[in-house]
Amino acid sequence: MAGFGFFSKTKKEDLNKGLEKTKDSVFKKLSRAVVGKSTVDDEVLDNLEEVLVTSDVGVETTLRIIERIENRVLKDKYLNIKELNIILKEEIASLLEENHSGHFNDFEAPLDHKPYVIMVVGVNGVGKTTTIGKLAYHYKKAGKKVLIGAADTFRAAAIDQLTIWAQRVDVPVVKQNMGSDPASVAYDTLNSAIASESDVVIIDTAGRLHNKINLMNELAKIKKVMQKLVPEAPHEILLILDGSTGQNAFEQARQFTLSTQVNALAVTKLDGTAKGGVVLGISDQFKIPVKYIGIGEKLEDLQIFNKSEFVDSLFNS
Repeated sequence: MAGFGFFSKTKKEDLNKGLEKTKDSVFKKLSRAVVGKSTVDDEVLDNLEEVLVTSDVGVETTLRIIERIENRVLKDKYLNIKELNIILKEEIASLLEENHSGHFNDFEAPLDHKPYVIMVVGVNGVGKTTTIGKLAYHYKKAGKKVLIGAADTFRAAAIDQLTIWAQRVDVPVVKQNMGSDPASVAYDTLNSAIASESDVVIIDTAGRLHNKINLMNELAKIKKVMQKLVPEAPHEILLILDGSTGQNAFEQARQFTLSTQVNALAVTKLDGTAKGGVVLGISDQFKIPVKYIGIGEKLEDLQIFNKSEFVDSLFNS
């Protein structure tokens, strides 16, 4: 557990509650998959494969999990159905552990840059504004001085929503009129952050995928302009994905990772869906770590993703 920060009892309860729909769905499917069986045989493995694929884990990740369980069956010779849950938990957790090194510290951990610049990307409607508000809340609560930049200047609603969230969490926001140059807003935000000695800067960007060339050019321009003030900025390019869209979230992750150098992922809206398995697939498939998960409406319901706790909540009967 070292390196995760303290995973409190309240956080765990919130995680269990947020994953309830997915867990119920997975357990119903698992029960049907093993009905009338006492040991893990080929038929059970075939059924298990179907359970994982239909739980939005994704085909490639599912095949990797099945292969690991097959190896356990061969090694342990006789596996009782009752042990299947424990094995699933162990094998999925170890698969995710092998994927990318390092765990994420909690919001209280010292940041390696000041200001620490987060550029947020993602299509409209995935929970981008809400996630920015919650991130600002968590960093502020941890004693960090936070500044938000409204660089999604293509929609008046985006600027208005971000302003409402900034007021709600009592964090200043830098904005210009709708239609302004997004790079100019980013530059103003960083200028202001340096002057006010802010610790964390969160920059919102436009969420359009229909014209990838424009999107790439715009994000590249925002980065270039920010680097005039903070040479390593942005330190984090955070892609927000809506977990309730299941396989569509995979596709968005593919598109955005081709367009820009995403180095962290947030999967939102997991509480309202049975598609929470998508976090396992995304965490496994992309060589980019899932850093945050959204498991509810409350400000506290954005959690730093803890792989072992997530798998434990999902497969703990």
